[in-house]
Amino acid sequence: MKFKNIAIITAFITAIVLPLIMQASANYYAIHVLGLLGIYAILCVGLNITIGYTGLLDLGFMAFYAIGAYIGIILSAKGISFWYIIPISLFIGGTFRYLLGAPVLRLRGDYLAIVTLAFGEITRLLLNNLDFLTNGPKGLPRVGETVLPISIFSFTLRNDIHFYYLIVFFLALAIIVSYRLEHSRLGRAFVAIREDETAAELSGINVSNTKLLAFVISGMFGSLAGTIYAHWIGFISPESFTFWESIFLVCMLVIGGMGSISGAILGAFILAGIPEFLRPVLGSGFIDYRMLIFGLLLVVVIIFRPQGLLPSKRRNLELRMNKNSE
Repeated sequence: MKFKNIAIITAFITAIVLPLIMQASANYYAIHVLGLLGIYAILCVGLNITIGYTGLLDLGFMAFYAIGAYIGIILSAKGISFWYIIPISLFIGGTFRYLLGAPVLRLRGDYLAIVTLAFGEITRLLLNNLDFLTNGPKGLPRVGETVLPISIFSFTLRNDIHFYYLIVFFLALAIIVSYRLEHSRLGRAFVAIREDETAAELSGINVSNTKLLAFVISGMFGSLAGTIYAHWIGFISPESFTFWESIFLVCMLVIGGMGSISGAILGAFILAGIPEFLRPVLGSGFIDYRMLIFGLLLVVVIIFRPQGLLPSKRRNLELRMNKNSE
């Protein structure tokens, strides 16, 4: 059996068994952190499609996470089941992503990054000021409203470990979709665009439509994560979807390895998981220096391992070729 298959099986068994061990030892905080880590992993896998596969620098990804979260809360308060909200959220998130991408994907590099950054901030400000829809800074649900519990047949999800397994299920689906996409003809088109848009267009790839499709698919991942998060936590406000959260996601990809699914998950674990697991041990003072530690880690990775800790084989080869050509 290949090492890669052994690693996948080991990771799967660990993901299933570890929360049960933590629950048996009454370590409920760790289970909550694992669930949060799963949400970040879904976001990173989605963002990896644009940044890692296609080479589109997106600094406003949290806007679509917010859209999914608000759709989830608003529709759930109206009495709509979570299982109906999921496809609605995917559709609306993809539609907003399309409306943003259609005009702005003509831009490249820094210009695209600035536009996506601006969209993220515009979204946050709208959520903060559209009181009639989002209840502004007071958040949702409003007083007297409730979020419908998620039911699977006759079983109702009530605590963190139940939601953890729901998150793991959707993370597994996201990984499968991303993996199949990466190794498909469309995925190779994404990579061709990342390497050289002009050469990709000359080889017959419709660059505009392909970039737009990557943009839309990644936005659907963000909306999915937002809807799950909203039902799990049961409350959202605009302060949860800031520009710095988008930068946080990009840092996860850079440290883990852009273009790599395992790298995206590792980056999420390092930046979102480890600090929270260390909080009870090191105390609140550690949190005050967290961003300094992240910054130093990012500098070290970029200097000594620019391809990330778990890079994709294809991107790792590209970086070596570029280094040799210099």
